[in-house]
Amino acid sequence: MDQSLVGKNIAELRRRFGWTQAELADKLKVSDKAISKWECGSGYPEITQLPSLAELFNVSVDYLLRGDRRGIVIAGSIIIDILKIIESYPEKGMLAKVLDIDKAVGGCVSNTIIDISIIDKKIPLSAIGRVGDDENGRYIISQLQNHNIDTSNVKITSGVPTAFTDVMTEKNEGARTFFTNGGANDLFSPDDVPVESLNCDMLHIGYILLLKLFDMPDDEYGTVMARFLKRCQDNMIKTSFDVVSDNTGAYKEKIMPALKYTNYCIINEIESCGVTGLDPRNPDGTVNVENIRKTMEKFFEYGVKDKVIVHCKEAGFCLSSNGEFTSIGSVDIPRDMIKGTCGAGDAFCAGCLYGLYNGMSDLEMLEFASGAAVCNLTSADSIGGMKSKEEILKILKTYGRMKF
Repeated sequence: MDQSLVGKNIAELRRRFGWTQAELADKLKVSDKAISKWECGSGYPEITQLPSLAELFNVSVDYLLRGDRRGIVIAGSIIIDILKIIESYPEKGMLAKVLDIDKAVGGCVSNTIIDISIIDKKIPLSAIGRVGDDENGRYIISQLQNHNIDTSNVKITSGVPTAFTDVMTEKNEGARTFFTNGGANDLFSPDDVPVESLNCDMLHIGYILLLKLFDMPDDEYGTVMARFLKRCQDNMIKTSFDVVSDNTGAYKEKIMPALKYTNYCIINEIESCGVTGLDPRNPDGTVNVENIRKTMEKFFEYGVKDKVIVHCKEAGFCLSSNGEFTSIGSVDIPRDMIKGTCGAGDAFCAGCLYGLYNGMSDLEMLEFASGAAVCNLTSADSIGGMKSKEEILKILKTYGRMKF
C-alpha cells in the first residue's frame, strides 16, 4: 500500500465533502491525529477501516488505494531496428544481397506504446527503459515524444550503446531473422521503475528472455521479474508481460515464475507451449488448438489471474479466469499487401492492451488485436502501418479471416 497516495486520496475526498480532519475523525471514531498522519503519509488506515472510509466518501476501496488512475505504462526493451531487406536467407558461408536498408524504433516499449498512441491519442502513456547516450537513443526518445508519450522515466546511459537489432527480412516471404545486441537494455533493472509513484492502471513489460537483470534467479520468487510483477500488483497495478522467441529453450524456467503475478499474459504459441512442452503445431504444420488451450489452462494453474492470450500467424486465442475460451482467425489480407512482419506481435499486443483498457469483450478484443496486427504487416518497419481505431474497424469490415 502506498501511504502517500492513500493519504492524498483521503485528504482530497475529505475536502471535497467539506469536512475538517476532526469531523472525519469523529465519523470514523478515531483521533484527528490519526487522520493527520494518514493525510501526510506517515501512516495509513487499518485494513478493517477501509470499507467504512469508502462508504463515507461514496467510493470503492480500490479508489481509496489507487485514486483515479489512468493510462498504461510500457516498460522494458527499447531497441533501434536496423531493417535490411534481402532476396533470401543464405546458407552458412554463402552470400545474400541487401536490397534496402532503413532504421526504425523497435523493442517492446517503442513498438507497443507507439502503436497504442496511434490507435488512440487520448490514452495517457508512459515509457520506461534505458537508451544509450548516442544518436540512436536520441532518435528513439524523439519518436516517443512526437507521439505525446511521457519519456521522463527513460534513462540515458553513458558508456554503452542503445540496444540494436539487425532485422533481416526476406523480400518475397516476409520471414524475419534477428541479430541483437543488448546495449543499455542489459543495465535496465527493477530499480529503474518507480512503481510506488506510477499513476497508471496497467503496466506491460517485455521481453522476458531479453531483459538480463529481470531474468536473473530470485531465491524467493523464482526470477527477479516475478518479484517485480508482485511489487506492481501490491501497488494495485494490473500486470502484463511479453516474451521474445529465442533458441535458448529457457521458456519454462523464465516464464513460469512470472505467471503467478500476472493479470494478463500475452504471448505467442511458441513461447507459451515452450513452458508446457506441448507442441503448438500438428505434424502437417497446422495449429494444434487443443494443445494451445491445454497450455492456457495450465497457465491459470500456475497463477495467472485474469486472462491468457496466445497469438500465432493464423489465429488468436483468449482464455479468461471464468473458463470462457474464445478463438478467432487472423485477418486475411492479399499477399501483395504484406511488406514485412517486424513488430506484428507487438501490434497484436497493443490491440489487446487497448481492448483490455477499454473493457472490450474477449471476442471484441481478439478481433481488434487481429486488425492492429494486420495493419503492421503493410509496412516494413514495426510501427509504420499502424492506424487509428476507426481505420482498424474499417479494415475488419473489408477483409475476411483465415481458417485454422
